[in-house]
Amino acid sequence: MATDTSALAALLGLVKSGKVIDLSVPLAEDLPSTWPTHMPFQRKLFNYFKDQPALGQPLSGSRGPYHTAVLTIDEHAGTHVDAPAHFIPPPGSGLPNAAEIGKVTVEQLALTDLIGAAAVIDVTALTDTGEAGVSPEITPKHITDWEAQHGRLQAGEIVLFRSDWDKHYVRGPDGSKYAMDSVVLKSGPGWPSPGIPTLELLFSRGIKTIGLDGASVGSSHDGVPPHVWGLGRGMTYVELLANLNQLPPRGALFAFLPLKISGRQRGARTRHRHHPVIWGKGFLRQPSLRPSTSAIE
Repeated sequence: MATDTSALAALLGLVKSGKVIDLSVPLAEDLPSTWPTHMPFQRKLFNYFKDQPALGQPLSGSRGPYHTAVLTIDEHAGTHVDAPAHFIPPPGSGLPNAAEIGKVTVEQLALTDLIGAAAVIDVTALTDTGEAGVSPEITPKHITDWEAQHGRLQAGEIVLFRSDWDKHYVRGPDGSKYAMDSVVLKSGPGWPSPGIPTLELLFSRGIKTIGLDGASVGSSHDGVPPHVWGLGRGMTYVELLANLNQLPPRGALFAFLPLKISGRQRGARTRHRHHPVIWGKGFLRQPSLRPSTSAIE
């Protein structure tokens, strides 16, 4: 069967001449990698090149001269995508909001919905504003103001809300600002998140996949309704993105490749669960153990 190599050559040329941006966050025990009330991320050495009995936790090399570790990882750790099954129960369960789409888990998501032209909407004016424990709301006006400058959103585009909230994704006590302060301690504002009217507008524009650089598409104070509304209509949410400040408002190709684990409600990055990658005219870079999320401009 004859193969047209011209399209492949064009794509490879774009990748090599462009710039790849890794949009995923790293995972570590001292980073705010998981939802603050969930199991924290852990990495433990399972085998080392040779025995190291003098360490506090002796290392064994009995399985061979190689280095590997065991991960304890919540499905919601790091950069990940939400599938409908995360908030929509399956039909026949007798639970509220049960629907047929509740059977859809991460390995069933169409990769074509996770690869597309990126529309990056700047909502940084909302960052670190508002009262303690509450996420400032991304409203339809943020969308229409952006459209007035950059053109109407097109069906199939992937909308990314840039708040620069990933600046709080840091090691140690300061990382508490990322989610712990707003969700549990109620001592600081939450990340900017879209309200239902905004999701309705995006859905009416034919937008299926949205992402943001905060902890969740749901707000810190009432996270369930946005998940139920969007996931129940077949939308997909990519959360805990990073480096959106390196992307143009338009002109980048976004790609997210979730780790394919059967039955998962959410897909983690490939670093340990998903690899967020965005490809755009000048962007392309794939992370090493994360979900792929990238862009090429």
